[in-house]
Amino acid sequence: AHMVQMGGSAVSGSGGGGPSATQRTNERLAFCILWSPLPPITYILPFIGHMGIADSEGVASDFQGPYTVGDRGRMAFGKPTRALRLDITSLAGGDFSAKRQKWDEAIELANAEYRQRMHNICCDNCHSHVAYALNEMSLRTYGISSWDMVKLCLLVFFKGRFLSIGGFLHQFIPTAIIVLILSLTLT
Repeated sequence: AHMVQMGGSAVSGSGGGGPSATQRTNERLAFCILWSPLPPITYILPFIGHMGIADSEGVASDFQGPYTVGDRGRMAFGKPTRALRLDITSLAGGDFSAKRQKWDEAIELANAEYRQRMHNICCDNCHSHVAYALNEMSLRTYGISSWDMVKLCLLVFFKGRFLSIGGFLHQFIPTAIIVLILSLTLT
């Protein structure tokens, strides 16, 4: 398993969830798709989980439920356990600053759009929110230029890096236990 070393996380503001409370997930997670397990679904299907996207400063945004988008760094199902940094060189704009602005603006647009949407676990969910942001910014990377839930699911499962050994264990140990129990009871 590939691991990404995490630095410390910083919290600014009151910490009480008010308008000034913003949690920096981790500046090393800037320009990343973020993933965390979604119990108990991940325990049965370890490639299914909760997804968010980090802005240029590493602050996570995620579609958390009907008409609800978290944009202060606190993902709905806890800290991310996997991350996939995306290459923003394909974004329009001359310099890094313009590309960074385009990235952040697309996430803000996706957040505004998904604050007006009903959550549907199968059709319009956290993966759709991330795909909307990536399509809005016209990102082309990993050979993908038109983003959707399935592409994101597979890309993060096969290319995303674990942020800790604990994240790896949280994703796969429950599945291994279920498979072991089933194999022992069926033999």
